[in-house]
Amino acid sequence: MTLRSPLLAAVPDLRHAFFTREGGVSKGLYDSLNGGLGSNDDPAHVIENRRRMAQHLDVAPSHFLTAFQIHSPDVAVATKPWDNATRPRADAMVTNVPGIAIGVTAADCGPILFADPKARVIGAAHAGWKGAFGGVLENTIAEMEKLGARRGDIVAAVGPLIRQSSYEVGAEFVARFRDADSINAKFFMPSKRADHAMFDLAGYIRHRLENAGIATIDDVKIDTYADNRFYSYRRTTHGKEADYGRNIHAIVLAE
Repeated sequence: MTLRSPLLAAVPDLRHAFFTREGGVSKGLYDSLNGGLGSNDDPAHVIENRRRMAQHLDVAPSHFLTAFQIHSPDVAVATKPWDNATRPRADAMVTNVPGIAIGVTAADCGPILFADPKARVIGAAHAGWKGAFGGVLENTIAEMEKLGARRGDIVAAVGPLIRQSSYEVGAEFVARFRDADSINAKFFMPSKRADHAMFDLAGYIRHRLENAGIATIDDVKIDTYADNRFYSYRRTTHGKEADYGRNIHAIVLAE
């Protein structure tokens, strides 16, 4: 049902999980632990799945929070629970409040969980190419610092995401990254198709984290496209399926 980062698992009074799609009640395309409030799954199934995830992290369902993700660089500060109607539009969250689990949904994009063990500040970011390119990782770190974290003390864990061998992109995509910084060329390797390349999202995320001063980085090294334990937007698209579920990856300070 879950994967964990060894680095985060070693932090006292901290719980986290990179949830797989196993162990839920959803059926069909969403089988089975779909946490996506924005999917077309039966809402009752999604609510029950999220209850199970909250239980795994030992928090009340009301304290198991995700944002309305929009592939932005925006970060929300979680100081108290919110509901589906009031959840912020953002792609990362931070908190220093024990007992509030903050999570991100993903189905190929990169989930990154952060913790400063000394300051007791945590973060969670949803970093697809657009969010990572736009600065969501750096903004998450900056918001953690506002709560007392020091970037030299922050541990970051990169969760399951689409890996380079599965992530083919077009020439315009490559040009966007190379035009922004010539060093970005190293995150692309040739594809079998002309005018296409394979993009290393995980490597790009690590590069942005390291440039932001994060020295302690873990990576579970799971490819969501190749591993059927995880939902994958691209696998769903290639399979011409009508919709897809969302994995949730979350972290909480113990009370």
